[in-house]
Amino acid sequence: MFDNFILVQQKVVVIIVTYNGSKWLNKCLQSLQQSVLPVSVIAIDNASTDNSVEILKQFPFVEVVQSETNLGFGKANNIGIQMALEQNFDYYFLLNQDTWIEPDTIQNIVAVASQNEKFGIVSPMHFSPDETSLDANFEMYWKRKTNSISEIVDEVPFVNAAAWLLSKKLLEKVGCFESLFDHYGEDRNYADRVHYHDFKIVVVKNSKIYHDRTITRNFQKDVKQAKYKMLAEVLNVNHNYIVGLFKAFRNVIGLPKYFSKFYSVSKVFSMFWQLLGYYILLKLHFITILKARKSYK
Repeated sequence: MFDNFILVQQKVVVIIVTYNGSKWLNKCLQSLQQSVLPVSVIAIDNASTDNSVEILKQFPFVEVVQSETNLGFGKANNIGIQMALEQNFDYYFLLNQDTWIEPDTIQNIVAVASQNEKFGIVSPMHFSPDETSLDANFEMYWKRKTNSISEIVDEVPFVNAAAWLLSKKLLEKVGCFESLFDHYGEDRNYADRVHYHDFKIVVVKNSKIYHDRTITRNFQKDVKQAKYKMLAEVLNVNHNYIVGLFKAFRNVIGLPKYFSKFYSVSKVFSMFWQLLGYYILLKLHFITILKARKSYK
């Protein structure tokens, strides 16, 4: 086990992006108050129209930043990360507003992260709100684990960013989220960059969060996510730009085919044409793409 004295010396900040999150924020922040390992919290509110900001300000340990517009996930997190870097924290725990933790959740992931500098993204197990079954998306990613490093640590190629612990060393090497993404795909791009710089993504099995979300199909959301998947392919520095273009074009064909089990023929064709148009747009913006790829190295 990691030395408890050393563990409590670690400065940990929790960064939460909020948007109309009044349904969850009390439970989320109350659980953070009960953390065995003390934490600071920076909350970036994306111009909520409910009383999210009022709830945040009820918790003295939360530093609140109010954005005048909805910046999306990545850009809002970048604000919190930059603020926290200036305050010289050791670990940066990105946590969704619709989650809550156990008292030992953060202590256990920090203990694992502190033992290996190559653990770039460290995530707990993600459970559903029933606190018993695994979150469906998380379970899908976790089953793709490539290595059981120890009894409590599994290496995975990717885990969704509902709960990511990042080290200061990782952030200084990899940087923040890519601003070309709006609300989807930025975690996939970041994971690709983590791999490029030879860091590992791991899940800690004795650490838990609970994620209160319902996954539903929405055509416009699926189209947007498909586009950002293509963007992530051309930005992926683990292969060259030409390979990225090929992989992106393959998605123009493959993604509508995949979604054919959810949508009508007309919607599938609509998705195809929208993705084809987006692919052409990506090629036209090759200078921006190449500049971003260069910045990751």
